Amino acid sequence: MNWLSLVSYFFGGAFVANAIPHLVAGVMGRAFQTPFAKPAGKGLSSSTVNVLWGFFNVTVGYLLVAHVGDFEPRVSTHILAFGLGALLISIFSARQFGQFHGGSANTGA
Repeated sequence: MNWLSLVSYFFGGAFVANAIPHLVAGVMGRAFQTPFAKPAGKGLSSSTVNVLWGFFNVTVGYLLVAHVGDFEPRVSTHILAFGLGALLISIFSARQFGQFHGGSANTGA
């Protein structure tokens, strides 16, 4: 098992999970934070920018999972690496953006 492949699957999971809120907000026609907003991560970007950013994240996630190593969804270490990346970026995003969208960033749950 090549550890570099597991790192790639971890980041692939993070990119795929990060795509979800951007694509959903964009397709719904809503503005949402992107790295391109002013100030970055706090200001809002248009729905079109969010769709493009979400699509970019899906593409990078796909490339990291499908073209690095030999990803097998039935191999526990592959899925755990992918899932851990997705989980950690999801928790980070929930805490970061919760303060802007009605969630609480300071709860211990």
